[in-house]
Amino acid sequence: MKLSVLDQSPISKGQTAEEALHQTLELARFTEQLGYHRYWVAEHHNTNGLASSSPEVLISRIAAETRQIRVGSGGVLLPQYSPLKVAETFKMLEAFFPGRIDLGLGRSPGGSQQTRLALTDGLSKTLSAFSRQVKEIHGYLYDTLPEDHAYKGVLATPRTKSNPDTWILGITERGAKHAAINGTGFTFGHFINPDQAEESIQTYLNHFKPSEARREPAINACVFVVCAETKEEAETLALSQDKWLLQVEKAIDTRVPSIEEVKEYTFSSREFEKVKNNRRRAIIGTPEDVYEELKSLSEQYQTDEFLIITNIYDFEAKKRSYELLANIANL
Repeated sequence: MKLSVLDQSPISKGQTAEEALHQTLELARFTEQLGYHRYWVAEHHNTNGLASSSPEVLISRIAAETRQIRVGSGGVLLPQYSPLKVAETFKMLEAFFPGRIDLGLGRSPGGSQQTRLALTDGLSKTLSAFSRQVKEIHGYLYDTLPEDHAYKGVLATPRTKSNPDTWILGITERGAKHAAINGTGFTFGHFINPDQAEESIQTYLNHFKPSEARREPAINACVFVVCAETKEEAETLALSQDKWLLQVEKAIDTRVPSIEEVKEYTFSSREFEKVKNNRRRAIIGTPEDVYEELKSLSEQYQTDEFLIITNIYDFEAKKRSYELLANIANL
């Protein structure tokens, strides 16, 4: 089994954004030493609890701090941007770190309507253009734009020997189809919503069309994981992630709360049910328990690679969670 990392650079309460970003660098170095396969960072805007607003800058910094782990985005919010600009940014990264860069693309609006318009400088851009934009990224990377395309002859520079691998993140059959028809890898977001997993993955496999970017289908899945020496400790550590998810869904404070704060909080019956439902997005337990559940998901999702995301309050406990999982998986 291949294990990878998705890091949203979460900010714990009492911590600064600068500290959270330096912890991202530390975690990248640490997980590379443990044998993790790739390290992806996220893109979030106008939030006080997630520090990664520019994955491209963070990718460059992480790749410079590491030596062999693949580094990429999970993912760039393509609907807000120019396909040529995205292609050239990742071409630059590929030039500096050949064979190590992943261009993960997301269709999410990236925040409120106001935030999205601020990102597009007031232009109203439709999400329905996503598939066309992916095709254009490949066109700029591989010189495959149709002869009648308005921008035929425009190529992404610098002209590197290799190109970044392209992936599309999704949680529905629609997202899977975007990945399939454009010949990219497909990342299923189990950590967002596991409900349409099998349908989405089968749709991807059924509709996959080889492209210049990828000749064969490729799947990975992203899962929340909290791992500790005992089940009781893992459950306790996960409390901060439970409360954090509630806060994110309410679009309020998106900083990760401490365990002490969570223990003092009184959950309403509705919140308690929401926490229970959110636990379906996560695997929480001992290394043996977590690894067995991942093996089960591996068969269900037809993949041997998982991106692990662990958004808990204590950074040393987070590192230990990744370490325990790497040890049981014999990375």
